Amino acid sequence: MKNPLHHIDFYKADHRRQYPAGTGLVYSNLTPRKSRIPEVKEVVFFGLQYFVKEYLVRQWDGQFFRQPKEQVLARYRRRMNTSLGPNNIGTAHIAALHDLGYLPIEIKALPEGSKVPLRVAMLTIRNTRPEFSWLTNYLETILSCILWKPCTSATTALRYRQVFDRYADETVGDRDFVQWQGHDFSMRGMSGMEDACMSAAGHLLSFTGTDTVPAIDFLEDYYGADAEKELIGGSVAATEHSVMCMGTPENEVGTFRRLINETYPEGVVSIVSDTWDFWKVITEFLPALKKNILAREGKVVIRPDSGDPVKIICGDPNAPVGSPESKGAIECLWEIFGGTTTLMGYRLLDSHIGLIYGDSITVERQRAILKGLKDKGFASSNVVLGIGSFTYEYVTRDTFGFAMKATYGEVDGIGRSIFKDPKTDDGTKKSAKGLLKVTRGDNGFEMQDEVTWEEEGQGAMEVVFRDGQLLREETLEGIRERLAVTKSLVTVAGASAVIRN
Repeated sequence: MKNPLHHIDFYKADHRRQYPAGTGLVYSNLTPRKSRIPEVKEVVFFGLQYFVKEYLVRQWDGQFFRQPKEQVLARYRRRMNTSLGPNNIGTAHIAALHDLGYLPIEIKALPEGSKVPLRVAMLTIRNTRPEFSWLTNYLETILSCILWKPCTSATTALRYRQVFDRYADETVGDRDFVQWQGHDFSMRGMSGMEDACMSAAGHLLSFTGTDTVPAIDFLEDYYGADAEKELIGGSVAATEHSVMCMGTPENEVGTFRRLINETYPEGVVSIVSDTWDFWKVITEFLPALKKNILAREGKVVIRPDSGDPVKIICGDPNAPVGSPESKGAIECLWEIFGGTTTLMGYRLLDSHIGLIYGDSITVERQRAILKGLKDKGFASSNVVLGIGSFTYEYVTRDTFGFAMKATYGEVDGIGRSIFKDPKTDDGTKKSAKGLLKVTRGDNGFEMQDEVTWEEEGQGAMEVVFRDGQLLREETLEGIRERLAVTKSLVTVAGASAVIRN
């Protein structure tokens, strides 16, 4: 049984007694303080509604307030005493909270899907009853634990989306296909199911392509999505190496033929193609199957899965001139199947054939692939790229410097601005002071500190949670609309697009 009282670092347990006598209010905020990715200056805010519904409402209600008080106190006392040793933390404050029957906390936040500049607070949190001032930062550990990852993954997905959008503008002339170009393949490499769901939900703010099935459940359960009324996320029929191996190396072309003609005579089917010899598939099998592929109502997607993706897709300049390796997969497919020319003057493969590459696609490789295709005269929409756990898992809370810090408090009813500014730090850990006001200006969100309560109440943040109740409901549709990148203006065929983000 989960116990929300235990969702803390141990040192949180006794901060109640460490505050000055008479402390009646602790006011804190969550802020991305610094980016380890130089080009990223804004972080996407996402995940608060999940945190509120799951942790502040469902778990606190079901595993604390609805449990017998003596049982709750006994469990808390046992955990503290067996781990910290006999101490004077006590349980009277826990008993008082149980008697109250709800969390006396208020959270104000910017709308989810907002792009928040570094060093601007995404949310503020404070206690609503003076006797529970200890509770504000008691919740810091779990709040930080849950929120940094969906924010980080949503920001990462937006980076990929912006690169796809740029090249779609420059080589295609529209962005219709971009929502499918970044496909989430990360689930198997994530740190547990919750991590996979939160991260994949962040991915789905910018794309619709995903193989993480529970992320769709997550968005229906916590963000008002409905798969019968809107496209949350989707995928296609696809093979894996076990399928190809069971067909035997000697009959690999027969496996392709069976899949194309019998198992999936229509629709999209993705076939992993490097189980043995990818270039043999490209130069021998596909020409032999050309009539079958062009006769289908749908697309056959070729999936290389090993090697250097830039060289596999765009060609290896060090390979023998004229070889398939030197041409790359897209040029080879063009020579076999042909295609059309986009409004921007770039070659686009026949609609019956395509390619997806899902191994080790970083943003840097994504850019190299799309630039390589453009330099060869191919449209960016010739490829779909899989985004995996290397991208979504090789991050930390410090990727964007997330921290929850107190900036204001009241002792004996008198307010005091509080802050930290370590002389041994580079400035990252310097906090704001006092009450905060976030407003939306011409250049995005801006923050003022040391404002009055009246000014604090006039900002862009709205109350999301107060005294045990969710007060503002977000939907996936609304978050996607908020995050959407403004379409660029494309006025001259072949000209570079003007990107307006």
